[in-house]
Amino acid sequence: QVQLVESGGGLVQPGGSLRLSCAASGFTFSRAALAWFRQVPGNERELVAAIGIGGLTNYADSAKGRFTISRDNAKNMVALQMNSLKPEDTAVYYCNVFVYSTKFWGQGTQVTVSS
Repeated sequence: QVQLVESGGGLVQPGGSLRLSCAASGFTFSRAALAWFRQVPGNERELVAAIGIGGLTNYADSAKGRFTISRDNAKNMVALQMNSLKPEDTAVYYCNVFVYSTKFWGQGTQVTVSS
C-alpha cells in the first residue's frame, strides 16, 4: 500500500524557516518522481516543487530562491526546506507521488506563517 506521511509543519514567523519531511512506503522510491503541493481552503492545490528520479528539480515561481526540495533514497524520504517564509506561504502542504497510474497524497501538514 502506497503511503505518504508528512511532518514538520507548524507556526513560524515571517522570515523564518521550516523543514517539511515526507516518509514514503509501498513503492520503489528511487524510481519515482516526487512533489510538494500546497492548498489554501477554497483554492486549488498548487505545485510548489518537484524532484525527478535523477534529482532534477522544478519550482513554482513563488518558491524559487527560497525553497529547496530534496530526496534521500536510502531513507525513502523527500523534504522541503522553506526559508524566508512569507504569510502567503500559509497553507496545507501535501507530499505527492504518481505511481501505479495513480496520484497518491499524504494527509497534509499545516504551515502557518504569522507574527
